[in-house]
This record gives sequence, structure tokens and C-alpha cells, in this order.
Amino acid sequence: MHNAPLIIIDDIADWQPYHPSQSIISAADYIQRAGKHHGPIINLCGDLSYLSTGYYVSLLAEARGQRALPSVSAINDLANLSHYQLFLSDNTKVLNRFVAQYQPENPKHVRLLLCFGRTAYPELEDLARHTFEAYPCPLLEVEFSFEGRWHLNAIRNRALSDLNDDEQTLFGESLEYFSKRVWRKARSRKEYRYDLAILHDPNERIPTSDKKALQKFIRAARDNDIDAELITAADFNRLLEFDALFIRETTRINHYTYHFAKKAEANGLVVIDHPDSILRCANKVFLNEMLEKNKIPRPRTELLVMGDNIDYAAIGQRFGYPVVLKIPDGSFSIGVEKARNDDEFKKVAEELFQTSTILLVQEFLPTDFDWRIGVINNRVIYACKYLMARNHWQIYNHSSETSRGKSGGFESFGVHQVPKEVVKVALQATRLVGDGLYGVDIKETVNGPVIIEINDNPSIDSGVEDGYLGDELYRIIMDDFLRRIED
Repeated sequence: MHNAPLIIIDDIADWQPYHPSQSIISAADYIQRAGKHHGPIINLCGDLSYLSTGYYVSLLAEARGQRALPSVSAINDLANLSHYQLFLSDNTKVLNRFVAQYQPENPKHVRLLLCFGRTAYPELEDLARHTFEAYPCPLLEVEFSFEGRWHLNAIRNRALSDLNDDEQTLFGESLEYFSKRVWRKARSRKEYRYDLAILHDPNERIPTSDKKALQKFIRAARDNDIDAELITAADFNRLLEFDALFIRETTRINHYTYHFAKKAEANGLVVIDHPDSILRCANKVFLNEMLEKNKIPRPRTELLVMGDNIDYAAIGQRFGYPVVLKIPDGSFSIGVEKARNDDEFKKVAEELFQTSTILLVQEFLPTDFDWRIGVINNRVIYACKYLMARNHWQIYNHSSETSRGKSGGFESFGVHQVPKEVVKVALQATRLVGDGLYGVDIKETVNGPVIIEINDNPSIDSGVEDGYLGDELYRIIMDDFLRRIED
């Protein structure tokens, strides 16, 4: 049976304005009754300063294996506002509109009460939610001051006993909404030892795992005593319900996938893709420098910087046409173009410079296929040949109007069937990135294998990457999650 959250307050009398509940206890009682409650806790103590009673409530909750709101990590972030601010974007436009509409006494100072990421002003809903995501604390008072633009001036915990009538109404409604939304997760009929969140986007055009593969991951997780659940971007606030996060959608730095990974890492969850892996793999400029420094074979590559006087003819002569141009953060062959002469080279570069101030130019290495070598924890677990799209030089042909022409075929292999040099180069490359799950794209050339790309979020689709191992591939990955959680 699912445990309702336990609400912990300084003094039972502070709860008088709200509906009576058996889930309310004083901080003193909670501290003394170890092990009596196993569900999550909501810590509403007025003082959360270091080693205060409120601090010990969250500390003991975590020691007892309970989820605490706020967590000790969130309490420490609140205390360190002067040293760093987390994930807060510029709110100048929205606060300017707010001041113009409500005309407060001091138009250069805004103070807000946030209850579970909600505020009394619908116009500031996004600001309230983002602040709560960065500082997940039930009752927050935030102050913004205007100095050319709006700055977060202060953020502090508010005591329940300090709330006036209107604020009490906001708190009561927000608590009810939050309890339904965040703590609503019913347990499966079977109790599992651990919980895994699988982040996916059901509307992604080219998903990293199809629906069938996602269900296979869930089944393999449950075989390992891990209850896996599909989540989406809307579940950011629920992330701390889980022990681990598995990202199964295309990752980018300026994207919520990276924020999920950072939040998971900051709160001690096992996470694949780890934020460091996303940083290292998502940008081809970083990857190129890393491979070059460590003498890992790759196509001959140079960087083009926008604004430089680029001598396209000289580069074309050095490389020989055709040349390949890439934006640093493309995926699935997006932002990868070919130029066959000086005029085309310049035209394609100018188009791609509208997306990125740096481009990569590489020698063209025509092959019938790319190897995709799947690696987890420095171990090769699957291998595929991705064939080029019909009448095209890439695996994906984004200009094709037919689904058949969009991507080439594939062949799956056992690891023992792959040339040893290909496996060796794949492992050399991934060791530089980390010990997560990677897909390494390799071309075989007359001079030996070369790395084209390292993907931190490799495709694993039913009937493709699992073509040789079948369901065993999903079990191997979930075995590794279990090992990481237990470590």
C-alpha cells in the first residue's frame, strides 16, 4: 500500500487553520520515532539553518531511507545563495510586466510567496515553477530587485505560523495539488527494491528507443528487482522519487535532458547519460580536440570560425573535394552537409554559420556502412553495421520524401564477429568519455578504423541493435544499473 506523505511541523498548534489529518506530527516526535514511517516526508519547520531542528528532520529522513522535501541538498543550496544560483534564467521581461500590471509600492522590489512552486499570481506561474525546481522547498519567500535588470536578491524558507489568511489559502490549495501530483505514485502489486525513471519523449521524431524497446527495458529492469517507469519532461519535480535515471531521448546541453541529468547527479541518483558524458559527446568540437590530443584515429578535421577570412579554395585543395561540413551539436546526420567544389563549400558554410559560430570541415571517407559499437562500463555489448541510405552518402537522408529513403538498412553482429581493431578503437575512445552507455560510429578505411562520432545516447531499437542478443541486451544494461545502484 502506498504511504501518504508525513507532514512535519514545529508545533501541532500551527496546523489549526487546516483540515485535521493523522499525517501531521511535530518535529520533536518525528526525531524520536525512528522507523515508524516509511513514506515521503514534507518538512515544514520554520528554521532550516545548519544543525537546526528542521535541518535534522530532513537529515534523519534521508538516513532512514525516506524522501524528504526539502532534501538536505536543497537546504544547503538555499543557505549558499550568495555563492551560486541554480538554473535560474533571466526573469526581467516577466517581472517588468508584473510590476506594470500590479504597480507595487516599490516598483524596484518584488517579494513573492511560493507554495510548492505555485504563487498567487498566474502571470508568474513559470517563474514560480522554475524557482521551485531549482530550490525544491515547500514554502519559499523570494525577493527580486531591479538594477538595470531583475536579480534574485534573496530566497528563504517561510514558517507556516507566519502565513496570513490569503497565504494560508494558497498553501492549503498548493499542498493538496502537490500531494496528488507528486506523491500520487501507486506502488506496483509487487514491491521492488529500487525505482528507475526512463525519460522519453513520446512525440520525438527519431526516438533513441522505440516503444517496444522501452517495454523490454521495463521488463528487464523488473527481472533485476527494479521498478522502471516511463517519465517525460513534465515529471521534473518527481525525479527524486527514483533511485536512478535512464535518459532515452536525444540529449542536448541547452535542453531539459541535461537539466534532468544534472539534478539526478546532484541528488545522488545513478544516471545514464551522466551530465559529463552529455557535455563531452554532444559537441563535436570538444570530441575532435579530445580524440586528437589522445591520438585516436579520426578523419582529417579542421575548424572553421565565423568572421575569420576563410580561404575556402585553399582548404578545398588541402582536403580534396568533396569535403564534409558539420555543425558541432547535430545528431542523426542533421547539420552534416557535403560540398563538391569551392562555390558549394562557401555556400554550405555560410548556411551552417547561421546555426553555429564554429563548424568542422572533414575529409570525405565514402564507405558502404558505418560500424556502431555499443559500449557500457568499458565493455562492448553490441555491434551493428548501419548501411547508407539509398542513393545517399549518409545513414539518414533528411531530404528524402519517402520513409524508405530516409535511412539505410542494418545488420547485427556478435561482438566476436567484429574486427578486433574496430573494437579496440571504440574502447580507446569511450574510456576518454566515461563509463556510461555509448554508441561509437566507426568507418573502416584502407589506413584502419577511424572514429566518426561517440554518441552518449545511442539508439537501441527493437529488432535493430538487439538483433543478435535479443532480450539479453536489455538485461545486460539493467544488470549494470543494478550494480551502480548497489555500489
